[in-house]
Amino acid sequence: MIKSILTLLISFLQIGLFSIGGGYAVIPLIQEQVVDSNGWLSLQEFTDIITISQMTPGPLAVNTSTFVGIRIAGIPGAVVATLGCVLSGFLISIFLYNFFKKHRDIDSVSNILRGLRSASIGLIAASASTIILIAFWGSSSLNIKFMDINIFAVIIFMISLFLLRKYKTNPIFIILLSGITGLFIYH
Repeated sequence: MIKSILTLLISFLQIGLFSIGGGYAVIPLIQEQVVDSNGWLSLQEFTDIITISQMTPGPLAVNTSTFVGIRIAGIPGAVVATLGCVLSGFLISIFLYNFFKKHRDIDSVSNILRGLRSASIGLIAASASTIILIAFWGSSSLNIKFMDINIFAVIIFMISLFLLRKYKTNPIFIILLSGITGLFIYH
């Protein structure tokens, strides 16, 4: 138990340390630690946790770390994983605030920020593609067959996207409607 808690702390300290951009940009980092490196969760379990984390109030990385921690080591695991995820970012933010306050007029500092912004966009795109692959084909691998597509998932996605973009429908309503539809289709 102590070993799992220590491993959780170290893993989520690393995630917090490198989660530049936050939000969806951190999903590949968490997946690498939780699914690929440590094997704590299957890809499907990880996707379910991401989905739940999106629906609960608060930052995605914090919610995900809390849910992973509780799944691995109960309440102590949730506390340690959440603390690990938040602590690095908190300390880095304090340092960067002071640094940029002193050096905000230097061109190279502005260029660094532009580079970080570009990296964040790439990480968000990678996360989105992984979620779409899992939702539509049940796998994050690019070795997919078009015939294996989950047509119901695609239809729910397209209707949700249409309602959000065309009619600016409340996302909470879309989540509830999608959940109820999924209950009837998949159960």
